Amino acid sequence: MKPWHLPSGRQRGIPFLLPDDWSPEQALAVLELLDDLRAVLWARYQIPVQELLNDDFCTGPGSGSCSNDEDDPPF
Repeated sequence: MKPWHLPSGRQRGIPFLLPDDWSPEQALAVLELLDDLRAVLWARYQIPVQELLNDDFCTGPGSGSCSNDEDDPPF
């Protein structure tokens, strides 16, 4: 079985399969639902999510590019 390449990076769990017979209108309804869910989550958790994303992208080797020190130029 070919591994899934999801945006989240998850490679384990229960695969979610889409029905083959969805109409474009059904697909659009799901996309609109996901957009609304994203907007509500962002409104509620924007700052903590940004902090987590910053931590994820600014840790490990070579993470100096994420320094917020104004006296430390990025070059």
